[in-house]
Amino acid sequence: MDIKLLKPLDAENYRNFRLEALQNNSESFGSSYEEEKENPIETYKSRFQSDESFTFGAFENEKLIGVVTLVKENKLKLKHKANIFAMYVSPEKRGIGIGKSLMVEAIKKAKDLKGIEQIYLTVVTTNESAKKLYSFLGFEVFGREKRALKLNNTYFDEEHMVLFL
Repeated sequence: MDIKLLKPLDAENYRNFRLEALQNNSESFGSSYEEEKENPIETYKSRFQSDESFTFGAFENEKLIGVVTLVKENKLKLKHKANIFAMYVSPEKRGIGIGKSLMVEAIKKAKDLKGIEQIYLTVVTTNESAKKLYSFLGFEVFGREKRALKLNNTYFDEEHMVLFL
């Protein structure tokens, strides 16, 4: 397995993978398949050229099997923070350390960025494996949002977590 920072050339591959994630685990993301399927490839290409957002991909034999995105805050009073978004590993590749490897890369990148002191993420409370991983990596729960997401008349609570670097 190789982990690399995604570049504009990876945009189409990422888009397809992202849409798969939104279909397979729709309850885990704030975005929906219906919304993101309309995003053109250029949307992702521009994200991968940004100096505010960093998406890492895990590859096995050139196939994308996992992703995570680190986004820096850019407002003056928030520049000491970054956020983790869009964490996803293919169902058939879960439980073998890919998520951990992706998160370690994202945390390492945050530490390398000037001024980042803390990393935030949210996780659906029913996602026990993700919560266990984030806790193992040092993230701590600081709040719980009831009914944070609503999908087909079903609500999902989220835990808010932080890692102080």
